[in-house]
Amino acid sequence: MAVPPPVGTGLRMGTPQARWVLLATVLGSGVAMLDATVVNVALERIGADLGADFSGLQWTVNAYTLTLAALILLGGSLSDRYGRRRIFLIGVCWFALASLLCGLAPDIGTLVAARALQGVGGALLTPGSLALISASFSGSDRAAAVGAWSGLSGVAAAIGPFVGGWLVEWSWRAVFLINLPLAVLVVAVTARYVPESRDPAAAARLDWAGTALVAAGLGALTYALTAAGDDGAGAGIWLWGGAGLLALTAFVQVERRSRHPLVPPTLFANRQFTATNAATLFVYAALGAVFVLLVLQLQVVSGFSPLLAGTALLPVTALMLLFSARVGALAQRIGPRPLLTAGPLVAAAGVLLMLRIGPDASYLFDVLPAAVLFGAGLTLLVAPLTATVLASAEDRYAGVASGVNNAVARAAGLLAVAVVPVAAGLGGDDYTDPPAFADGFRTALLILAGLLAAGALVAVAFVRHPLGGVPAPAPTDPAGSERTPMEERPQCGITGPAMHPPAQAPTEGPPPDGVRPDAS
Repeated sequence: MAVPPPVGTGLRMGTPQARWVLLATVLGSGVAMLDATVVNVALERIGADLGADFSGLQWTVNAYTLTLAALILLGGSLSDRYGRRRIFLIGVCWFALASLLCGLAPDIGTLVAARALQGVGGALLTPGSLALISASFSGSDRAAAVGAWSGLSGVAAAIGPFVGGWLVEWSWRAVFLINLPLAVLVVAVTARYVPESRDPAAAARLDWAGTALVAAGLGALTYALTAAGDDGAGAGIWLWGGAGLLALTAFVQVERRSRHPLVPPTLFANRQFTATNAATLFVYAALGAVFVLLVLQLQVVSGFSPLLAGTALLPVTALMLLFSARVGALAQRIGPRPLLTAGPLVAAAGVLLMLRIGPDASYLFDVLPAAVLFGAGLTLLVAPLTATVLASAEDRYAGVASGVNNAVARAAGLLAVAVVPVAAGLGGDDYTDPPAFADGFRTALLILAGLLAAGALVAVAFVRHPLGGVPAPAPTDPAGSERTPMEERPQCGITGPAMHPPAQAPTEGPPPDGVRPDAS
């Protein structure tokens, strides 16, 4: 008979309960992460079935990214204040109900609305996933648990497009409905085995004004950029764009005056932090648009099946899982600037190599070389990006700093999916016209390569070694035992850079009998 969940920290790796905690957190975050990428494979079938134009496909992607990017920092704050397990469970249930609505959507408008609701659920469960790991383990077991979470989440990301492509072959609705049984499993395991925790030092008030302004600003700006590609778009798009910029400007002012800001302005007083986030903006803008446009090109122009198109970029995930930890260690020795410069340039070369992907494309000779080169570039930059962000912030801001970087990456993908197709001349029913889509795809690739080159330029001009050329010592947790740095763990930052777990994990009561508070 299973034991009830403990109320304290101190789980040991290898115990049955530790395995249940890992299962719940990996599966919960994995479901949200997969929906940010797997849906790309289903876009062509969704458009054909629901009679959507290209802007409808853009919003199918962006509605989810919009609410996730705007609310992910608030989700972390809610978890710290009201209980990480509680908010995680609410997020999983919310995500499941939204997935059901997506799977049953009769038209593109309903699907877009349901995708926005999915993003809300993702914003509630994603920050709590890693926080629950940090709260449930201590000492050296915490480092091992976070490492296992990173590796297993990467495996989920690797197999996701394959499973998604297989499901789309049957029905695009299955991509969403598969979330329901997975959510039931996560809820059952979490409720029974995962301990509750909260941060007694969490802010007394939540930054609702800042959250509303950033959501409104990103939403209005995304709408304006997407509508710019529609036939007959008029002066109204300028009003939407202006309103979005005004809301984002107001967000900056509110954060400067708030006693409990969503984004502490002092973070951006650090030149290194600002430069790294600027590089993130350019790099993840390119990354977000590549994953949407490439799978459409492979299906619409090259005639690939959803299954084969979904696995086209599998080498990217594999390279990042295999080598990100080694690259992170290398960045500690030589500094991040060489890798943050070389990585985007190598990825840009991979994007340019995708120009060979056309009507008669071969997976082995055209798609695979481009995917490998693109993946090599991303592998060089993701771990150093995480390291630089964390080293640029004070220890007390480590969690929010990585959260800001993750939100910047998602917002970059959101805006790129809105504006790059417009700039490339893609719109209307172009995704049903292979020659028209192929022309726009080629133009888009040149734009995306330029964005990656801009990211490299920012890195070479402004990024320095976080510690002045001295390798960083391994950090320690409150118990005094060594923790493995985030940049030295396997990472798969396709949807966004890694988020840092809390350095401490206060709990709701004394540890239960048989659970040690200090595993070091």
